[in-house]
Order: sequence, then C-alpha cells, then structure tokens
Amino acid sequence: MYMICGLGNPGRLYEKTRHNMGFMTVDVLADRLGVRVDRLRFKALVGEARIGREKVILVKPQTYMNLSGDAVRPLVDYYKIEPDHLILVYDDVDLPLGRTRIRPSGSSGTHNGMRSVIYQLQFDNFPRVRIGLGPHGDIPLDKFVIGTWTESERPELAKAVLRAADACETIVTDGVDAAMQKYNGL
Repeated sequence: MYMICGLGNPGRLYEKTRHNMGFMTVDVLADRLGVRVDRLRFKALVGEARIGREKVILVKPQTYMNLSGDAVRPLVDYYKIEPDHLILVYDDVDLPLGRTRIRPSGSSGTHNGMRSVIYQLQFDNFPRVRIGLGPHGDIPLDKFVIGTWTESERPELAKAVLRAADACETIVTDGVDAAMQKYNGL
C-alpha cells in the first residue's frame, strides 16, 4: 500500500495559493482515479484508490502547513506505511518556477511543512515530489507562499501539478528511480 500526501493549507482562503501545490496534485490524482478525498481521519482528508495493482491512500492534511506532521504520522502508523511507500508532494521556493524534482529521501530544506513531517516521523527516507515556485524577490517568504498565482505563473504551475501527479503514479507503478529519470529537470 502507498500513501500519497499533498501538503497545503485547508480552506477556501488558501485554495489557489502557491503553498497548496501538494493539495492540487492530490486533487488531480483523485479526479483521474475517480475518488473523493473527503473522509476526515486523523486530522486529514483521505480517499482510497488503486494505481495499477497497488492500493493508494490519498491525503490532504487539515492541520495547516507548519503542523503537517501532526496529520501524517498517525496515518502512517494506522495504515502501517513503509517509508519508501510514503510519497510527499509540496512546493519549493528553492526550485525554478514550474520545475519538478523527485528525490528518494532527504532533509526538509527550508520547508516548514516537511520539517514538521520529518520531526513527527523521525525519519526522512521517503520519496518526495517537489514543485518549484521560483524566487520570491522582495516579497516576504510567508506572504509569497500564501499568495495566489500570478497570470504569468499560472501556465507553468498548472503543468507542474500535472507532472507531479504523473510522477506520483510512476513512483507507485515503476519506482522512484524511474520517476526521477522521467521527470527530474522538467
């Protein structure tokens, strides 16, 4: 069984913000797989689907970004998810706009949501799919990530969300190395 967890902030206020790239990716997957991610369990909305022969739990934590680990850890424990079967999808200001990067493990970098997840799980050897937001310039980081997409960002970020969903499916069916070869750098 796999768990694909998209990080974001709950509520209409944050729906179309840069920080919700993970939520948007999970929404794309749910739509493709014909499921709803609407059942509240352990401080997260969840939905169950299949990708190929694998059962997949789609997750959108409802704890706000900086406390994402409070939702992820109990779900990982409950479903007995192995580290290499936990896939996290999130935004990254350290990547160029619209760039997708997959890694099999690593640190949280500058991302507070990932910092929370790693702190709660006490391990970091799980695949992650990062979506680049690009530099924030003179805008304070917190304002930038909870800001909405600009018209010029919209096409690149929309394509990146679709690529991230494709990458998650590839990780489940063919493994993280195959996803890295296919999607890193795009």
